[in-house]
Amino acid sequence: MIAGHLQIKNDYYYMVLSYMDSDGKRKQPWIPTGLPAKGNKKRAEKMLADTRRSFVPPVTGKGTGELSADMLFADYMEMWLEIVRSSVEKTTFSSYTQMVKCKIAPYFRETGLELKDIQAKHIQSFYLHELKTLSPNSVIHEHANIHKALKYAVKMDLISFNPADKVERPKKQKFIAGYYHLDELERLFEISKDHPYSLLIQMTAFYGLRRSEALGLRWDAIDFERNTITIKHIVTNAKVDGKCEIVCADRAKTKSSLRSLPLVSNIREKLLALKEQQKENKRICGNCYNKEFDGYVFVDAMGNIFNPRSVSANFSKLLQRNDLRHIRFHDLRHSCASLLLANDVPMKQIQEWLGHSDISTTANIYSHLDYKSKITSANVMDNILILPDTKSQGW
Repeated sequence: MIAGHLQIKNDYYYMVLSYMDSDGKRKQPWIPTGLPAKGNKKRAEKMLADTRRSFVPPVTGKGTGELSADMLFADYMEMWLEIVRSSVEKTTFSSYTQMVKCKIAPYFRETGLELKDIQAKHIQSFYLHELKTLSPNSVIHEHANIHKALKYAVKMDLISFNPADKVERPKKQKFIAGYYHLDELERLFEISKDHPYSLLIQMTAFYGLRRSEALGLRWDAIDFERNTITIKHIVTNAKVDGKCEIVCADRAKTKSSLRSLPLVSNIREKLLALKEQQKENKRICGNCYNKEFDGYVFVDAMGNIFNPRSVSANFSKLLQRNDLRHIRFHDLRHSCASLLLANDVPMKQIQEWLGHSDISTTANIYSHLDYKSKITSANVMDNILILPDTKSQGW
């Protein structure tokens, strides 16, 4: 007979069983009794005793490496991760892993629900639980993982339909981008002119680059003869198998992210000076210089590439030390868009400059900044629609 005890949660009795699965892992499923805590202790104890005698631990399928409809849903989600590992990018897999192992699997492991028993109501309850501490957008990402995993279970004939299809997703929150005004950007450039991130900050704001795109710039992407910069490589972080690592890849976020931009003279001169400085650093450091990231624009004096997470953290410290309003490093990109809008650059051109996949993405993010077009509309309405003079109404 397996071990178990009663636990009160939300004024109801739950049976918490305890056993070792086929992989030697401790399992503690929570099974609802449906009995209110008040006045039902003896009935709950009898139900627990009966359950402990009759309970047969489910076959998880993990011990044999096989999927099974009888496996715990939590185990299935973790096994699904391994199935999709080779078909997605490292950064995507890192995101999936974080959600599944830190949120989804722990919650459903407590319920003891098997894959074949998962219903829409169970998933809906999970979303309600998550919304107590997470934003609707984060829960939507969790829904995407659960839906994909269950879709695969249908494909493998483990379940007959996808219960996640019936669940109501939270309403997506509209993103309001933060940004710096022109005077704030100019002050940022001034206070950071001697900082190791000086040119990184300037180029990110000037070209509206994503952090991964800016850090992924390589010298072979800069044509000093034709004066162009090609965005085609990224550097970002990913947590894989419990370790945080830097991921370098010859790709961009979307097809539209692959773009060429003009190299303006001011930045051209700064890049040439940086290139000469890197040559000098290599000469001085000799064998101590890190050759692994040779060819990247943004490396430190020892040749180590800038860690994306460190860039964001150090950028925040830079702002705080100099009493500048806090924005994220990524908001330098939004600052670029706001300046373009303020100077009458059409939305279509901004889309191409930023590398958005379609103009609706640009419009959704920056429509609230397009105030000049609203003034034009107001003037048109003022000219064509004559409003009567206000007269006393006698009250």
